[in-house]
Amino acid sequence: MNNTGRLQDRVAIVTGAAQGIGAQYARALAAEGAAVIVADVLDAAAVAAQINDGGGRALAVTCDVTDAASVQAMVGAAQEQFGGLDILVNNAALFGTVSRKRFEDIASDEWDRMMAVNVRGVFECVKAAAPVMRVRQYGKIVNIASGTVFKGQTMLLHYVTSKGAIVAMSRSLARELGDDGIRVNTLAPGLVMSENVRNNWSADKVQSTVGTRAIKREALPEDMCGTLVYLCSPESDFVTGQVLVVDGGAVMH
Repeated sequence: MNNTGRLQDRVAIVTGAAQGIGAQYARALAAEGAAVIVADVLDAAAVAAQINDGGGRALAVTCDVTDAASVQAMVGAAQEQFGGLDILVNNAALFGTVSRKRFEDIASDEWDRMMAVNVRGVFECVKAAAPVMRVRQYGKIVNIASGTVFKGQTMLLHYVTSKGAIVAMSRSLARELGDDGIRVNTLAPGLVMSENVRNNWSADKVQSTVGTRAIKREALPEDMCGTLVYLCSPESDFVTGQVLVVDGGAVMH
């Protein structure tokens, strides 16, 4: 791992990091020198072990982002293990295994579950992390939204609505936390070929999405990491309240 990286001596939490894009986020931050809490409701030990075996610093923590006590314990683990918290990447969300359906066919409890994980989960994590960052008068919060917010998407109304809420939440949080030195930005990926997407999306649907891009190829988890590291690094210290769409040019705004 890089001992002189852009995130050297920083402490980061990445939620939803046991697999897919979240795991890649955790590896990317560790490669830039950050100590990383690899958090997930699933077992994230393998990702943390990979980082540690590569010379980085990581700790796997089981966390349900909809449970305030679980989230507080996650932040406490960052303080106890690594001495504080500088970076929070709110990646945990329902998407890859969500079945596409017309909005009339989305059950009320399915809607509520989507909002609990994708929206309230981010709220719970920021609520727990901000006081710890405030002590240092510095922090980077990156909330993960979706490019679908800016173009609309059929058959996923609950998901797209939840990600629109993330954009709005991030802007308001940026206002509230600016005087504390905490920057809040949003990374909005397009369709990324994570394991769950490969397993649950048809090739035709993927290629239809690729066809809307200026750069016409599939997106990989690694394609998101340069932007993520930028938003977590000192290079973006004068950037807050912004949305960066990383989708090969399907959305231009």
